[in-house]
Amino acid sequence: MLPAHATTLIEMAELLAHPEQYDRQDVTVTGKVTNVQLATNRQGQPAYGFLLQNHAGTIKVISLGHPEVREGEFVIVEGTFTRLRQVGRAVIYNEIKA
Repeated sequence: MLPAHATTLIEMAELLAHPEQYDRQDVTVTGKVTNVQLATNRQGQPAYGFLLQNHAGTIKVISLGHPEVREGEFVIVEGTFTRLRQVGRAVIYNEIKA
């Protein structure tokens, strides 16, 4: 049995088909890690991002700290889904802050 605070695994196809339904909600999805990139946030802290892919599509994942994933791994990601986020002039769609 899952703890009360645990989120249910959501199919990526469902998340991508109805992003407005999950906007700013905690989600759990699974997929393959690709395109791992290291970064530094505005406060100078280490951060990283990667693409989570499966047969249904791709979602961008960002997190603080050092990468805990490697290219090609299959992982389960828990975090807050954002349907769209504006960064300067860029708009980022379908992102999970893990």
